Amino acid sequence: MASLATVYNRILGPKAVSAGVDHLAASADDEFVLRAIPNEEIYFFVKEIDNGRVVRQADPKARGTAWRLILSGGLAVLLLIGVLLPSAAGRIAGYQLEALRQEQERLLTEKNALEIDEARLLSPERLDEIAQKLSLVDPAPQRVIYLDSKQRGLAMNVKK
Repeated sequence: MASLATVYNRILGPKAVSAGVDHLAASADDEFVLRAIPNEEIYFFVKEIDNGRVVRQADPKARGTAWRLILSGGLAVLLLIGVLLPSAAGRIAGYQLEALRQEQERLLTEKNALEIDEARLLSPERLDEIAQKLSLVDPAPQRVIYLDSKQRGLAMNVKK
């Protein structure tokens, strides 16, 4: 059984060998020649067309189709907004609720700190210390007057 090379040599014979040698000699001379670009022999003629004077013919169905498309698109957008709005509102409310919880925690912490400061400032030891600095003394027992609600004339502004 013959190979393709054997068949090729039998058909073309010595012409193929001599053509191959010529081809090798030519390729040695044209070492840097670029190969041909595909379809470079094809020439495309471009004709300038001026459609400036052409007027488009009105299509009465196209206007109705465009309005139907606009209205159906608007309705689809409104429907999409209506579907997504409750979940978005719930998510926003969740963020607000969490912010309020954090603020409540902060305010409770601040309230506890203020109560501790108040208890420290109103402690009897501190009040005694301030009284000594300002030279305040306890009144004598005979100078203390206890107000009784049955006595009308003492420390009351009552018309007679």
